[in-house]
Amino acid sequence: MTNQLTKSNKNPPPYGNWPSVISAELIVQDSISLNEPKLTANAIYYIERRPQENGRCVIVEVTSNHTTDILPESYNARSRVHEYGGGSYCVDGELLFFINDSDQDIYCRKNSQIIRITKTVNMRFADFVYDNKFQRLIAICETHEQESITNSIVSIDVNSGQVKSIEQGSDFYASPRLNSSADQLCWQSWNHPNMPWDGNQLWLADVNKQGNVIRKRHIAGANDISVFQPQWSPDDILYFISDSTGWWQLYRYHDTEPSAHIEQLTEGEKEFGLPQWVFAQSTYAFIDNSRILCCYQAQGKTTLATLSLHGQLELTPIAAPWQEYSCIAAVTNDTDSNRVCFIAASSQSFPQLIAATVDNSEPPVLSSSVIKTSCKLPVSIEHYSIAHSMSFTNRYKQKIYANFYPPTNPVCHAGENELPPLIVICHGGPTGQTNTALDPKKQFWTSRGFALLDVNYSGSTGFGRDYRLRLDNKWGQLDVEDCCDAALYAVSQGMADKNKLVIRGSSAGGYTVLSALTFQQVFSAGASYYGISELISLARDTHKFESHYLDRLIGPYPESRTLYEQRSPINYAEQLNCPVIFFQGLEDKVVPRQQAEKMFNALNKKGLPVAVQYFKGEQHGFRKAETIVLSLENELSFYQLIFNLKPAKEIHFKGDIQLKNI
Repeated sequence: MTNQLTKSNKNPPPYGNWPSVISAELIVQDSISLNEPKLTANAIYYIERRPQENGRCVIVEVTSNHTTDILPESYNARSRVHEYGGGSYCVDGELLFFINDSDQDIYCRKNSQIIRITKTVNMRFADFVYDNKFQRLIAICETHEQESITNSIVSIDVNSGQVKSIEQGSDFYASPRLNSSADQLCWQSWNHPNMPWDGNQLWLADVNKQGNVIRKRHIAGANDISVFQPQWSPDDILYFISDSTGWWQLYRYHDTEPSAHIEQLTEGEKEFGLPQWVFAQSTYAFIDNSRILCCYQAQGKTTLATLSLHGQLELTPIAAPWQEYSCIAAVTNDTDSNRVCFIAASSQSFPQLIAATVDNSEPPVLSSSVIKTSCKLPVSIEHYSIAHSMSFTNRYKQKIYANFYPPTNPVCHAGENELPPLIVICHGGPTGQTNTALDPKKQFWTSRGFALLDVNYSGSTGFGRDYRLRLDNKWGQLDVEDCCDAALYAVSQGMADKNKLVIRGSSAGGYTVLSALTFQQVFSAGASYYGISELISLARDTHKFESHYLDRLIGPYPESRTLYEQRSPINYAEQLNCPVIFFQGLEDKVVPRQQAEKMFNALNKKGLPVAVQYFKGEQHGFRKAETIVLSLENELSFYQLIFNLKPAKEIHFKGDIQLKNI
């Protein structure tokens, strides 16, 4: 470490200018994203998204502690259905099928050879399963023809590549799942204006000897009830998650005519489900015929547990060193192994891929090992700011949850009577959530002397349906007020300098940023990552998946046009009187670049300090190492300049960035 500061220094550098060993370059050199783990009898598979390879998604195979990349560098396993993708590969014995990003076609890997299965020009695929009985894949298909986009469930002959429709007519589909004998198929569907977490339907049908779907029937879900993760047990009982009680609980369907019925398996103020922004999410898996491994959220905390399925239903928490869990998988065709895998994290550990076994004792004991860690920064734990979960009441006396990260650096300390600048983070969605998992990007800020407050504002998931519904018709208002109230609460508790309050967010979070800066007078600066500034063009131009999302969040368009105009920051730019920096991908199909351009030009015209940086090859969400480095470093420089945290002559912006009035 080059810095020689100690806590005994009489003239410490100010908050926000602490020397830190956690550089942006170090973060991208050492960080990946982990997703979609799958467990077979002989191997674990998972996806690494690597910023160092321009965000390429690589399928990795783990056998006997030996790790192998099984995709050559020319392949990138990523689906673009709904633009957000997910469900980009499946495994069946020696066969591995995946979607290649550049052409969105399906490929098969067998015996180290890769064969192209489909050759389409206007189709995208996702969330598929292999049907060995008929030598086909059953997949979600999104067909793009000029101005028309249609979604369906299709079968794909793995020998000829022929694509045939199985189910169509609804606006969206997800989760086609076959039982073990391939004679029953379930799936989800929903229609505009719903998003899948607003309400969807679970369907079940028989598959006849010709492979056709017959006797289709509606099992669960409704326009105002959301179903999540339908899945077959090893003994072919259909399980699923539903929020019919107001909380996402586990259920199973007993298909025994004439007394077919649904049985609720869990209860209480617990969330077993997630918002379906991407395909193939998993919060439970079958350890064997009699037990499920699952995770649920309650009061802002996540718990790993087993659920007994035979006799008396019993949900038993498992002692484990993590606080965040996702992507739970098990070996579905080997019910004696007790083998599972999942992604786990805590406030002191970065997300990790975990392989484990669950024994039969009471309470169950988890024996685990780490397969892969998403980040291994070469710094000791005293450099990390540990999340403190907290809650407060907003101006309407509603409870709001947040995670606070104090400035932390073992070789720096605060000056006498000095308070840190505070960055309030608005998560995306807005139907999303934040958690306490250790995040290197957050440590980039806290190690430099910034405090962070990550807010689960009204509308966030993890706190029940009523908490989500708070934001209906109030987006751009209640989320904004909650973030402002969070910042003011932090100030009242002596956690932050009231004159150095920053708000940052991406996508929908970027909209909350711009709305807060325009319609409230709490923050002194902001950063918008591919954020929304004008709602009417968003309603007109965004992709199909979210094209009616605003109907619920604001009101149907064009009937509610006046509300769209009133809640668009671009229409009230004269009220915004503080510096803002914008970051935008040039290939973003969700929030087009014009959203950032309009706001940048308006603030420049006012003479406010403003900056914007555009990135070639980036879509909605930054994937490239260079992009991540430049955006982090330039955002830091922007704050240091406007808050006088560092001499101006020592501040240098990087890359092709436009700076005005600075």
